[in-house]
Formats: sequence, C-alpha cells, structure tokens
Amino acid sequence: MAQLIWNGLFVGSFYALVALGYSMVYGIIKLLNFAHGDLYMLGAFSGYAMVGALAAAVPGGSLITLLVVLALAMLTTGLSGVMLERVAYRPLRGAPRLSLLITAVGASFALEYGVRIVAGPNPQVYPVRLDGASVSLLGAEVTVQQIVFMAVAVGLMIALNALVMHSRQGRAMRAIALDPKACLMMGVNVDAVISRTFFIGSALAGAAGVMSGAYYGKIDFLMGFIIGLKAFTAAVIGGIGNMKGTMLGALVLGLLESFSTDWFGGQWRDVFAFGFLILFLTVRPTGLLGDRVTERV
Repeated sequence: MAQLIWNGLFVGSFYALVALGYSMVYGIIKLLNFAHGDLYMLGAFSGYAMVGALAAAVPGGSLITLLVVLALAMLTTGLSGVMLERVAYRPLRGAPRLSLLITAVGASFALEYGVRIVAGPNPQVYPVRLDGASVSLLGAEVTVQQIVFMAVAVGLMIALNALVMHSRQGRAMRAIALDPKACLMMGVNVDAVISRTFFIGSALAGAAGVMSGAYYGKIDFLMGFIIGLKAFTAAVIGGIGNMKGTMLGALVLGLLESFSTDWFGGQWRDVFAFGFLILFLTVRPTGLLGDRVTERV
C-alpha cells in the first residue's frame, strides 16, 4: 500500500507541473492550449540536446549537470510558449473559441513534427541519469532519483503559488482572470501579463519533460500527446482554473493510475483514469475545488 501511494504521488507530481500550465492559461484567457503537452516534449528534447554539451563542461557529476540543464530547458520552453502565444493565439484572441481550439491543435502538430524533422523519428536515450541506492520509507522503496525529482517538483509548485498569491505579477494575473476589460481600463498591460503566464506555464512543462526523460531514460517526439491528455484530465478533476485544485487533481490521478495498475495491469491504466474522469464529471462537473460559474446573458 505504501509503495502504491508513493508511486502515485511521484507520477502525480509530474502531471501537476504540466497541468498547472493548462490551468493558468485557461483561468486567464479561457483557452484550452492543446499544444501544452508538446511543450513538455520540447523541454525533454531541449534537455537532451543540452545535457551532452554540458556533461563535460560542468564539474560535479550528473546531478549538477541535470540541474543546470533543467534551468536552461525551462528558459527555452518558456520562451517557446511566449512565441506560441504571440504568433498563434494573440491574433485570434477576439475570434470565436472554435478558431482558437483549431489553432491549438495545429500548433500541437507543428511542434511534434517540427521536432521529428530535427531529431528524427526514433526514440532517443537520455545521456544522464541519477544513480543511487533506494531507501525504505514507511514500507515503500524510494530511490534517490525520486526524492530529488519530487523535491524539485514540490519546490517549483510552492514557488508558483507564492508568485501568484503574494506578488504584484500574481495579483495582475488574478485580476485579468476576473475581468480583462476592467484591467485594461485600470492601466494593466494585459498582453504582457498573458505572455508571462505562458512563459511560467511552459517553463514548468519543460521542467517536467527534462525530469521525465532523465527518470525514464527515453524520449520521443510523440511523448507530449498522452501527457497532455493526462494533464488536462488532472486539471478538470481538480477544477480547471484553480491552481490548488489542479495540484490536487494531478495527485489524485497519479494515485488512481498507481492503484489501477496494481489491480488490473498496466494495459488498463489509461482506461481506468479516463473512465474515472467521465464518472466523476457526472457527479461534480466543476471539479474538486472548482467554482460553479454563472454566465450573464
């Protein structure tokens, strides 16, 4: 039981980093950014390209190399998210929602097959991994890799919560989520705040991509598709647009997958997760911590 819980929380922390970007963007401009999972993939490939160059240049072993690569990949994917918003989404911000959704799907394919052209169709093996013996924690076998990655993920989520809830930038983000037109009249640079939101969300997805590549050891250009669906599922379970709900939903999804794999086998993991989403939404369509919104007609 303890091992299943730990495995679920560990996987859920990856889902949370990606789902937070979904939730932040939706909360501010009501856009389902279906290309967000591919920014996770882009982060993994950015890290793959950087880690080989830095492995010999950065002393101190693979941990320092991985942390440096993590920061650089976050910067790369953050800037890529800003460019995506500027080129694909900002010109259509006043267009019907369907146009934005179609654009998001097109951006997803462009990222996937752009990386395929550059990196090739075959999976790549990550050149750096953390070694270390496992330790027993409350009956669960926990590896050094898992401890380091969990600490990084929790640290990033705490930093994001502090930014959104206790900074001027976060106050602007929350104000735009409530009423962007009023923010414009109050002198808030809405475009700049939205770009920074895309940067933060994309950087978190890139961090998850690097850690996933280093942990599982293999990456490919389609790896962002399923993680994008899982992150969207986690955001919906927790209450899309609600940051704490998104984190909670990601952990719940990770636990569901862990237990379902043990009960039914790995081939039923995704079926169980998405089946639970369908049943859950029939009972609580706003998610665990989501608020029911009434639209004025």
